[in-house]
Amino acid sequence: MRAITDPRRVTLLSDPPVPDAPPEQWWPPIAMTGQWLSENAAEYDLLHVHFGLESFTPDELRAGLDAARLAGRPVVFTVHDLDNPQIVDQEPYRELLNVIVPAADHLITLTPSAAAEIERRWRRASTVLAHPTLLEQTAADSRVSRAGTVRVGIALRDLRPNIDAEGAVRAAARAAGLLEAAGQAVEIEVLMNDRVRDDRAAERVIDAADGHAAVRMRRTPYLSDAEIEEWLRGLDLFVLPYRHGTHSGWVELCYDLGVPVAGTDVGHIRSQHPSEFCVIDLDDPRTLAAAVMWVHRSPASSSPRATHLANRRAERQQQRRAIRAAHARLYSDAVAGVRTHAAAGIQA
Repeated sequence: MRAITDPRRVTLLSDPPVPDAPPEQWWPPIAMTGQWLSENAAEYDLLHVHFGLESFTPDELRAGLDAARLAGRPVVFTVHDLDNPQIVDQEPYRELLNVIVPAADHLITLTPSAAAEIERRWRRASTVLAHPTLLEQTAADSRVSRAGTVRVGIALRDLRPNIDAEGAVRAAARAAGLLEAAGQAVEIEVLMNDRVRDDRAAERVIDAADGHAAVRMRRTPYLSDAEIEEWLRGLDLFVLPYRHGTHSGWVELCYDLGVPVAGTDVGHIRSQHPSEFCVIDLDDPRTLAAAVMWVHRSPASSSPRATHLANRRAERQQQRRAIRAAHARLYSDAVAGVRTHAAAGIQA
């Protein structure tokens, strides 16, 4: 939220504390409950929902939206996910979307193609506002030059349901073999958390590397944002092996850092930064090999990295200012619209 809110024009309330909760432990958002929204109506002018729908039943979500409406507070919903990356069966999540998308006063989404899908499914228009930069500081380039070698990274994290981890590693090993035969040097590093959701799946992922020397499997503790950024900075290409999804924070972070992405064609991810996204098919390792060659031959790979990153940083900072201003205008219009409607109702 802080990335999209101008602190001079918008006051962002802190999340309500959860009694007896350990610090930094995630809990279902209390601020979305009907009770909190009713009891604290004087504390907020507008409710902006991004994530966390899956924490509630449709009736609970409906109760929260009704409470905001009864308090005369508009609801803005940013549709990040049309498919929830944390779950396999999408039907319960779609039921939640069927509650909030028609009910929200204003909809926002990140790409024109996602807006078109929302229009098609719910006959509702959305304001398209791109995802702003995820970085606060200028990104330094930490790549170590190894003449002709393309460094590729795959982050499997804890093997959440929408990641085709086994398929990605198998494709990486086979693509490495194709590239080796073509005389193109490649180093592929695959990160996987020490603690995963399925230990047997982790074993299959490791086996999928097939012992290929160019594919390095590395188990790590849960990495901080800073550690992830540092790792990405050392790559020439990042691979995003999604089974399903809508938009991706990884794509935004890679764009910030000047790292092209090769990913499966799911959702609207390729629409976020199409010039730096190469579509691959994990069942066809030739597509991943082609993505490596695409990066190797790219004009950007021969331009001064410091200049490229400085220009990218300036572009993203300007974009974030524009996105913050757009959100502030939308909030003001939403609040004014609700007040005008309420005044008209009183006069009638």
